[in-house]
Amino acid sequence: MATEHFETPMLDELENGPWPSFISGFKRLRDEHPEERIREVANSLLGQLEHSYETRKGYWKGGTVSVFGYGSGIIPRFSEVGHQFQASKEFHTLRVQPPAGNHYTTDMLRQLGDSWEKYGSGLVTFHGQTGNIMFIGTTTENTQHFFDEINEYGWDLGGAGPCVRTGMSCVGAARCEQSCVDEQKAHRLLLNNFTDDVHRPALPYKFKFKVSGCGNDCQNAIERSDFAIIGTWRDDMKVDQAAFKDYVASKGRQYLIDNVVTRCPTNALSINDDDTLAVDNRNCVRCMHCLNVLPKALSPGDDKGVTICIGGKRTLKIGDLMGTVVVPFKKLETEEDWESLVEMAEEIIDFWAENGLEHERCGEMIERIGLVNFLEGIGVDVDPNMVNNPRQSSYVRMDDWDAEAEKWFERKAEEAAG
Repeated sequence: MATEHFETPMLDELENGPWPSFISGFKRLRDEHPEERIREVANSLLGQLEHSYETRKGYWKGGTVSVFGYGSGIIPRFSEVGHQFQASKEFHTLRVQPPAGNHYTTDMLRQLGDSWEKYGSGLVTFHGQTGNIMFIGTTTENTQHFFDEINEYGWDLGGAGPCVRTGMSCVGAARCEQSCVDEQKAHRLLLNNFTDDVHRPALPYKFKFKVSGCGNDCQNAIERSDFAIIGTWRDDMKVDQAAFKDYVASKGRQYLIDNVVTRCPTNALSINDDDTLAVDNRNCVRCMHCLNVLPKALSPGDDKGVTICIGGKRTLKIGDLMGTVVVPFKKLETEEDWESLVEMAEEIIDFWAENGLEHERCGEMIERIGLVNFLEGIGVDVDPNMVNNPRQSSYVRMDDWDAEAEKWFERKAEEAAG
């Protein structure tokens, strides 16, 4: 006999308005799922959430839940009001590492879904902030059963706690013409090398790898990862002048001036009288804007590699940090190149593990000890590209700064004279 539904008047309000609601998803599980156990779990979960809204308190507490041989990958959740909401009194989350570049097949997803409905709540998130597949809601006993089953056909837990976290990479060269590096190889090499550090927390805090194949940084690696690998090139950008003339003919010269030329952060673009494009490659900063607007005419150069930025993160002990350029350009062609990338990551993690404070991210350690000391510690030479405040931003117009500076000096002179 089905359990009576909990009343959820406050949650019902979240279904109003034009946007999709997660409450509707929970209700579909509760009302339509063929398995009674999952219907009861969804009903219990909705009841506790309504109770939390009524009391304005959260009732989930942590604890210790793990699978044999692992020290992380599971986020324990025990309900403090489990006596009222029995079916969801244990509601643990398992973090599972996705394939590099998120290259799933429907067969993979169905296999995972079948295992999760056998042992869990049926609730899945693709993907958490770190990048994991989040299997949300199972009991302590079923945690081990679910892991054993998915591990048997090739999946592994991600990181949780003070460890190397699950890596992420963009779809890259598989589908993107802007790709400048083998993103999936970088992802696999690094994570395979640090698998032990993912499963057994032994670091000051978390450490994330993210790989983006070009300056568009679709993984937000520069602002979300301790070790960001960004694809780039160092020779001249390739220009198909015939294709550019076609853009001029179809969109108009003024459109390209307004939407491409004047939006270059370093004024490195101009249109010649014969409707060809002139590029000042020496001042190009690979912001990718012009390549995104004119993909048929512009493409990355041939001398491709990566820029490595260290220390990006969201707010923790100090405010948000963008990654600091530590290696302006690195070729990744030979096996020696790839090995040196892994060796650099090992050097950085070892230095941070030795010098970082408890609960301190790598970027915060660099802020505390200074970039020069960090570079010396990891054996990297200082480079002019490692400036803390770049001279331009792709989001700020600089073409009228000189005129504004002159106004400022005139105003100061008038104030001094008056």
